[in-house]
Amino acid sequence: MSTAGEPLFESKLDLKLVNRGKVRDIYEIDDEHLLIVTTDRLSAFDVVMPQPIPGKGEVLTRVARFWFDRTRHLLPNHLADIPLEQVIPDPAQRAVLGDRTMVVRKLKPLPVESIVRGYLIGSGWKDYQQSGQVCGIPLPAGLQQADKLPEAIFTPSTKAELGAHDENIDFNRTVALLGEEIAVQVRDFSLQIYREAADYARERGIIIADTKFEFGLDEAGRLHLIDEVLTPDSSRFWPADQYRPGISPPSFDKQFVRDYLETLDWNKTAPGPQLPQEIIDRTAEKYREAEKRLTGR
Repeated sequence: MSTAGEPLFESKLDLKLVNRGKVRDIYEIDDEHLLIVTTDRLSAFDVVMPQPIPGKGEVLTRVARFWFDRTRHLLPNHLADIPLEQVIPDPAQRAVLGDRTMVVRKLKPLPVESIVRGYLIGSGWKDYQQSGQVCGIPLPAGLQQADKLPEAIFTPSTKAELGAHDENIDFNRTVALLGEEIAVQVRDFSLQIYREAADYARERGIIIADTKFEFGLDEAGRLHLIDEVLTPDSSRFWPADQYRPGISPPSFDKQFVRDYLETLDWNKTAPGPQLPQEIIDRTAEKYREAEKRLTGR
């Protein structure tokens, strides 16, 4: 645990722990609700780093809440209207958690991560160099690294277990996993949310190069937005004033840590290496700057 204002690497609450993921600790409140605690853990290359990034969990939670609110007109989300005081009566425990919590409805998560790419970077750039395609979608010849795509593309992946890597899949495989009706909804909502958010962020000096959404179904089979939305953990955020094609632009997200890790003699398996204090501090600063630009906080 931590005390108020200190980094929170791992939460310990008097509730049933359902799952401890790379970043989130999920607790059961009752048959219909969960408590999500977004810790200050940081994962890179699917490995949790040994040190927390101070304040990261609070930034992620506030940014996700901001986008959940802005996307309500498109589709419902998993946020429940239950105050934290009702779930965690102890004020000392609530102080430790800070802004890192969300009380959410239990929904059935879909077994697919919905990735939207507006720019050619990361694994998409690697795919393109080899095949001229990204997830089976042909792209024009001659594109450079970090080029803006003619239009945003939906490139889903399967969800891997902790320590394993996600697998990029095409739309036909998505239909096989989800059924055609849900697959089409997931694709169309993902693209619509990305386009609206990218326009909003661009006006505030941030390019959203790509992002990942997760969806779940309620008992009636209605689609909901779940997990996190358009945070520096689930997206690549680039400063618009430093963007140019042909290079991997600087970023407001954990790509900064990934770039540092690429300079090390590390095989990208657990345990992760110790991060220098300068890398921790600058990463925390980048998360805060992204929040400030997007939400005005």
